[in-house]
Amino acid sequence: MFDVLVYLYETYWRPDACPDSAQLHRKLTAMGFERDDIQEALSWLDGLAASAQAVQAQARASSLRVYTDDERDHLGESSIGFIRFLADAGVLPPPMREVVIDRAMAAGQAPIALEDLKIIVLMVFWSLGEEPDALILDELFVDPEERLIH
Repeated sequence: MFDVLVYLYETYWRPDACPDSAQLHRKLTAMGFERDDIQEALSWLDGLAASAQAVQAQARASSLRVYTDDERDHLGESSIGFIRFLADAGVLPPPMREVVIDRAMAAGQAPIALEDLKIIVLMVFWSLGEEPDALILDELFVDPEERLIH
């Protein structure tokens, strides 16, 4: 599923640039993606759209997020720490944080890999037609072991 999401992020600038679901399914099949991965990704994207619309009420900027036991088990400590990092950096406001958590919980695996969570964060920004600043994009794309320290 995450390979399909990365392809969509890299291919379409905004979600409204994507073709309709049936045409997108055919295109992804032609690109060689597995049917199950396509179905899972398209279903996940439908949930992303619904989740983004549902979280219209703005939470206060100083809100404290307390994770349930299920969320802690599903997300894992590294993903929760990364979400906190993005929120503390001011790039993931509370409503977007809730969408990220919702979509991470909708992903099948537990605990979710940090690399997969980063894709989810990118897809949330993508779904809202926003692009994170360059430093955050670097954090989302570059593996820490591959960074050069100057």
